[in-house]
Amino acid sequence: MGVRSVNNTLQSFLDTFVRSGTDGSGEAPSPSGLTATGGVISDYTSGPAIYRAHIFTSSGTFTVSSIGSYGSNVEYLVVAAGGGGGYTIPSGYGAGGGGAGGFRTNLSGHPLAGSSYPVSVGSYTVTIGSGGGGSVSVSSSGTSGNVTNFYPTPVSYPSPTYIRSDGGGGGASNNNAIPGTSAGSGGSGGGGTTGLGGGTGNTPPVSPPQGNAGGSSVSTNPTYGGGGGGGAGAAGSNGTTTEAGNGGVGSPISITGTATYYAGGGGATGIASPGGTGGLGGGGNGGPGGPTPAGNGGTPGTYATGGGGGASHTTNIASGSGGSGIVVVRYQIGIIQTGTAKATGGAISFYGGKTIHTFLTSGTFVSLPTWSPSTSVEYIVVAGGGGGAGAYGGGGGAGGYRTGTTPFSGPFSFSVSVGAGGRGGTSADFNYGGPGVQGTDSSSAFPTGTITSTGGGYGASGGYGAAAGGSGGSGGGGVVGASGGTSSPAGQGNAGGSGGASPLYGGGGGGGAGTSATGGNGSPTTCGNGGNGAQVPSTFQNPATYFDSSNQWYLAGGGGGGYYGIPGSTTPGTGGSGGGGAGGTKGSPGMGDSGKEGTGGGGGGSTAGPLDPNAYIGGKGGSGIVIIAYPS
Repeated sequence: MGVRSVNNTLQSFLDTFVRSGTDGSGEAPSPSGLTATGGVISDYTSGPAIYRAHIFTSSGTFTVSSIGSYGSNVEYLVVAAGGGGGYTIPSGYGAGGGGAGGFRTNLSGHPLAGSSYPVSVGSYTVTIGSGGGGSVSVSSSGTSGNVTNFYPTPVSYPSPTYIRSDGGGGGASNNNAIPGTSAGSGGSGGGGTTGLGGGTGNTPPVSPPQGNAGGSSVSTNPTYGGGGGGGAGAAGSNGTTTEAGNGGVGSPISITGTATYYAGGGGATGIASPGGTGGLGGGGNGGPGGPTPAGNGGTPGTYATGGGGGASHTTNIASGSGGSGIVVVRYQIGIIQTGTAKATGGAISFYGGKTIHTFLTSGTFVSLPTWSPSTSVEYIVVAGGGGGAGAYGGGGGAGGYRTGTTPFSGPFSFSVSVGAGGRGGTSADFNYGGPGVQGTDSSSAFPTGTITSTGGGYGASGGYGAAAGGSGGSGGGGVVGASGGTSSPAGQGNAGGSGGASPLYGGGGGGGAGTSATGGNGSPTTCGNGGNGAQVPSTFQNPATYFDSSNQWYLAGGGGGGYYGIPGSTTPGTGGSGGGGAGGTKGSPGMGDSGKEGTGGGGGGSTAGPLDPNAYIGGKGGSGIVIIAYPS
């Protein structure tokens, strides 16, 4: 099997069947391997074997109900979240890129393979780390990424059965007036600045190592280039007086049949140099140097890759956040059988006499010669969820949800676009936290006409006073007595809830895609809950698949509202079923929870008050999803 699309990090492994030969032409197998549930299912062939991979881009449970004829061993990939990039101002020195999340696997033949991993009947916990925040101040480094875990329930740590990958370290920040901050250590280390070394990788140590060190910055003053964040495959490159360091390359792995890079380090920034490039495996690029205060921000690490965030050389634009982590568990379920699949693209599974293609990121859907005339296709198209707001903010609205049936004939090849979730509001937008950002549209360009779902509306920020939530697939929550956003265009979701008045200013919940799932209204004493998402049609209710670990077959839930006031005086709004993030809990850090990736869930609004003035960050919206099914 050849290496393909290594720069399109997540789709290149999800697009398992877009290959030559007989790969992807196998009919729905009769599994004789493990019987298990959890995550998004992908069945594929490698040589004479048929494998099943469970792909987790949000936390959930891998549950084994029986051991089949191929034994109890599973192979895993566990990647933690990347660290956020460092920050410097236009008159300042360089800043370091975020380190990649820790990378651990036991895939046979991989250079970083650990020991075999036998499973037994029971439940295995999967926790997916969220990316570290990019720095917004020259006095603080980027935030370290969060850990990703895979382990049996219950289990103690450390244990050979507790697979933990540690988050990447944050990139160092600096200007020309104060000493530089230290880079963070972790799975891979963040890049250094002003003569300081990069953070160490493989921290805490495991064998084989889970990452590499961040690059250093030269000691000559003025220091122009920060060091790149470390990656799973190599250390970040050092900054020089003329160049910012590049992020370290990630590691390729073919656990789903196609070699794909994960855990690339974030690029650094310098005074006058171009920004350093992110490492293969989702690393974000560093912002270019120069006096322009806007437009020089670092880019985020790609979600579900563990890539580090890029450093920023700008004013009031946060550095790139780290990419979230991912877990993949695979095992053999059979041998190759005569093929009847009719198309390629996405992660392919079989259920109820249907072939189901699941796109968690953008790709291409291509018919095979076996495609029958006027085949009836069922679809779900969900856009990215809106971001929750900072400063006692409203919850983000869910991404637009559309489902239906359409017949079309081959041959054809059309694009599938999966929208990203909107960023949550931060203190870089406004002293007390800005509004969230609308989610990105998703679409499927069917031969019979393109189906487009609109990104979820943003949650409004109380830092601006009364403000309505943004409109979108579902509307975002309003604040300080203002209304929630509308579902625009109508029919893809529901409106957000309105905001409450003094003294606690409960933010309104974001709307969800379920029936009559308007976001809850905030009040002077309560916060609005996110509207519930929609349950997918029965065609897509494979018992082995979980879109939302808490609500198995639900998508596009709204984010909960946050509030302002005294700790313990009220509770934030809950996220709606289908991936909606909850509002921030009172006390530091008070950030809203992010919507779950691959669900279109809205982000939760932040909670802030006199005792935690720095808690002004809303939750990010969850990315969207496109699913296509037809008779096998």
